[in-house]
Amino acid sequence: MQEVTTAGLGDSLAALGKGAWWGVTSLAEAFYNIGYAVTHPQLWLDWSDKQAVMRFVYYGGSTELFFAVLAIVLVVTAVGVWHRPFMWGCVRALEGFANTVGRFFAWAGLLMVLQQIIIVFLQRIFTRPDIVIGFGIPLQFDISWYAEELKLYNALVVALCASYTFVQGGHVRVDLIYSAVRFRTKKVIDMLGSILFMIPMATLVWMYGWFFMWRHLIVPKPSASDTLDRLLLKSRAMRWNVETIGFSPNGFTAYFLFKILLVAFAGMIFIHAVAFFYRSYLEFVEGQGSENKHLDKDSLGKGEEAYEGVH
Repeated sequence: MQEVTTAGLGDSLAALGKGAWWGVTSLAEAFYNIGYAVTHPQLWLDWSDKQAVMRFVYYGGSTELFFAVLAIVLVVTAVGVWHRPFMWGCVRALEGFANTVGRFFAWAGLLMVLQQIIIVFLQRIFTRPDIVIGFGIPLQFDISWYAEELKLYNALVVALCASYTFVQGGHVRVDLIYSAVRFRTKKVIDMLGSILFMIPMATLVWMYGWFFMWRHLIVPKPSASDTLDRLLLKSRAMRWNVETIGFSPNGFTAYFLFKILLVAFAGMIFIHAVAFFYRSYLEFVEGQGSENKHLDKDSLGKGEEAYEGVH
């Protein structure tokens, strides 16, 4: 029994060693891959070449991309640890990106309300079956098309304003433990949360969402299990086949946009997870006096502080 246990432990340690070696070699190869991709953009950005499209599809959801992004993050982090103003600059840039995108697409909520009002008026008062927009060759769709399009506005707010809401402190948070611990302990919890929860979740959503998106844009349909060689063979028969089928005969016909938004959501969450880790680290190192330093936070105005952030 002891021999079996020892053998099993040895196998586990050997597998762990192989996995660690694979991770180290993949990380080292990432720097070469980044350089090669930058110096040969035509291999994956020249979409007049079908093989370039398939390379883009393959590498967009590959382990090579993961380690390339990881290598960039590690280099930026190392520079930021050495020179903290650089890391603060990264925080301001990444949070500024989240705020800019979020503030712009938050207007989709207003568009959703206005379009719903127009639909109700045209249906109930003017009894119109469609809406015509434009001059010359007008854009004409059935009212049910515009009614289903409201889901797109909602998706824009959810997918592209999530990082902005996080920056603004607008997400619901349960503070049973967090609120009772010291400042630096909170920062440690924040750092662990970004590494153990935000980044893995965003990575998984990206990996699954990437191929899910492309399966509704091109044929033959790519699969996450396809090798690069197999995708290059498929490129001979590749053609664009953007999904334009609605759930109803006259319904919304651009559901492929939801797949694109899923990937955009994952990418923005990953980016902000890095920014949140940087901010938490800097506030941990510099102390409570640096809390919310350089934070571009919206305000409802003087006297409305109780309604801002998470409570």
